[in-house]
Amino acid sequence: MGQQETSRLFLALWPDTAVRHQLREARDAWHWPRGATPVHTDKLHLTLHFLGSVPTERLPGCVDGFSVPFEPFRLDVGTPVLWPHGIAVLEPLATPPQLLALHGRLTKALADLGLQPEARAYRPHVTMARRAGDVALPGIDAPIAWDVGGYALVESRDGIYTVLRHYPTS
Repeated sequence: MGQQETSRLFLALWPDTAVRHQLREARDAWHWPRGATPVHTDKLHLTLHFLGSVPTERLPGCVDGFSVPFEPFRLDVGTPVLWPHGIAVLEPLATPPQLLALHGRLTKALADLGLQPEARAYRPHVTMARRAGDVALPGIDAPIAWDVGGYALVESRDGIYTVLRHYPTS
């Protein structure tokens, strides 16, 4: 019997070109220690839910099932933090209620699809680098103003991220 094919999925706020450029500039303002692995520019995002490996045959249901009510909002990202295990992130200055509501609606969508949401508390952030050790936190002149107009279902395969669908769909 062969192994079932799976897709490694996550739901995320996926930046437009202008926000991605600002996130890249913020990442490049850090002075990374030797051995640090900055996140590649085309992978910068803010995770809503990490789904992990999902049977590929379930993808069509997931694509449709993650379409939930969405209210646009502004997210100001700009608090540099070094998390345990050398994860360097930018956190929002404050968490907008619309972001928490979206996260909650997607948690329900996961449950409705029979998928298990992560147990740990949600901490919105953009990962800047891994293995960052004792990096000095940079000063941030101004936060990145991110006008969030939607979210995305993303597949990670062989180190390449592919957006499977943007929500809301027009």
